[in-house]
Amino acid sequence: MIAQLRGRPVARTAEGLVLDVGGVGYVVQATPAALRKADGVVEVTLLTYLNVREDALQLFGFAEPGERDLFVHLLAVNGVGPKVALAVVSGSPAAELRRAIVLEDAARFQAIPGIGKKTAERIVLELKERIGAEPVSISPAAGSRPHVVARDALVELGYSVAEAEQALAVTDPDLPPEERVRQALRAA
Repeated sequence: MIAQLRGRPVARTAEGLVLDVGGVGYVVQATPAALRKADGVVEVTLLTYLNVREDALQLFGFAEPGERDLFVHLLAVNGVGPKVALAVVSGSPAAELRRAIVLEDAARFQAIPGIGKKTAERIVLELKERIGAEPVSISPAAGSRPHVVARDALVELGYSVAEAEQALAVTDPDLPPEERVRQALRAA
């Protein structure tokens, strides 16, 4: 398995980022964090996952170990392939997604394009046991689930779950839910 690549980012194509490693160009389908890491640098190191199919070899690239670990966990969920797993990991930081799984927040996953209600519930159900055994930082306020409260408030105001998640992504996560809602509404 190819676990990491270090090379020169030479191009971005519809298929992904092209890394020149010792004269060989590897196409890596990468998360937004990995793409940002590769922007404007001479050399970059990306963690990778090699997906082997009977008709293709696909490389997926990640900026940090948490992204790759969550990606691998997602592949074990029935009905989740590498493209969907990449979309999930690309949607939010891995720590936030792990918290959503521990807090059984399936709506967080439904906000991701290509994830329906049943798949979101399956992700939470199947990964809660696996990720529940790993340490996940949950703030003391997480018992009240402030992010969910803020998101639900925006949904009540007419936002879709996806729109509410996008609006909250640009707010300060340490603020109380009502202030996050105010910031999201001001930014709209």
